[in-house]
Amino acid sequence: MSKQGQGFGFGLGKMKELTEAFKKAQQVQEGAKKLQEELEIMEIEGESGGGLVKVVLSGNQEPRRVEISEDAAKEGAEVLSDLVTAAMKDAYNKSTATMRQRMEELTEGLNLPGL
Repeated sequence: MSKQGQGFGFGLGKMKELTEAFKKAQQVQEGAKKLQEELEIMEIEGESGGGLVKVVLSGNQEPRRVEISEDAAKEGAEVLSDLVTAAMKDAYNKSTATMRQRMEELTEGLNLPGL
């Protein structure tokens, strides 16, 4: 004799939770698309040597430009190379932190593994 009305163990409460989860997932997807658009136009600046060299990346870490002061250029190739590398690392670290922060804001309140 089988019991009827048990289904798959999904009560109304579970269906409501599932519906809410789908709504949140859709909101996150829409937010992620908007965030992607914002990151494309965002400019994040890294610098070194107290501003002697500046590197600008998009929020998606695409290189935009490098600004080298005349004082930095006079330092010679080896020093200039070090300054550019340091400015690139600074810009990269800032852009990574910005992306992480924006993703945390986007997924706030969700229990997503790995985020």
